[in-house]
Amino acid sequence: MPSAFSTFGASRIHYSFWGTGDRLLLCFHGYGESAASFAFLEERLGPDLTILAIDLPFHGDTDWRQGYDLDPHDLLHILQDIIARLPHPSEEWWMLGYSMGGRVALQLLQLAPDKIRQLILFAPDGLRMNPWYWLATQTAPGNRLFRWTMKHPAWLFFLLRTGHALHLVNPSVYKFTAHYVNDRRVRMELYARWTNMRNFRPRLRKLSALIREHHIPVKLFYGSYDRIIRWQRGERFRKRTGPCCQLSLLPAGHQLLQPKFLEVIAKALNLTPN
Repeated sequence: MPSAFSTFGASRIHYSFWGTGDRLLLCFHGYGESAASFAFLEERLGPDLTILAIDLPFHGDTDWRQGYDLDPHDLLHILQDIIARLPHPSEEWWMLGYSMGGRVALQLLQLAPDKIRQLILFAPDGLRMNPWYWLATQTAPGNRLFRWTMKHPAWLFFLLRTGHALHLVNPSVYKFTAHYVNDRRVRMELYARWTNMRNFRPRLRKLSALIREHHIPVKLFYGSYDRIIRWQRGERFRKRTGPCCQLSLLPAGHQLLQPKFLEVIAKALNLTPN
């Protein structure tokens, strides 16, 4: 899986690419992951597509030095610069996003709908704004409290344990959250990553209208056992968007980027079997 770096200001953006096909598939990873999350696609999709996966800021091997305020237009510029360097550049894009990467893909579709030929989302973030995320990233007092809490998390641990003991917090959510606040380095990464993504706020009404106007096929996949991002969020978006949007449930939890779902992805992209 070849990889390279692209510069943006003082930052270095790491990306991986492979395949020789005419269709360009842009892949956006989930929280705490990297372009390597899509390596298993090479086995099945490589010859049919040209695949580009980047390490988002504060992830993987990307060295991000532009602060905590990534502008979606800047990410679009970064992608266009990288695409121009590929052996098979293209002005038409297919996009695949998982979890946080789904929010990235939705925002890019909103910015450049004329370039998008298909959108495939696995358990996408961005179809609902979590009130705690909104408080922590969209308000100055909330962001200051968020940063202070990541340095002094004792009160948050107490709330989590109490809520878990009283069965007020879903066990999956408790386990997921506890993992990300148990280590100082992980907590500060959480602050940097969440804050840096605060400008990625897809407007669902506008997105639905753009998808219908440009006839962009959208395929949503959710884990039927997922307690982190539930499929009902996608169902509301599907109803709003109409026949361009389809939703399917897979026998899994939140982790959907697995080799066992390789043929699901290939079928969604209408690739011919090997």
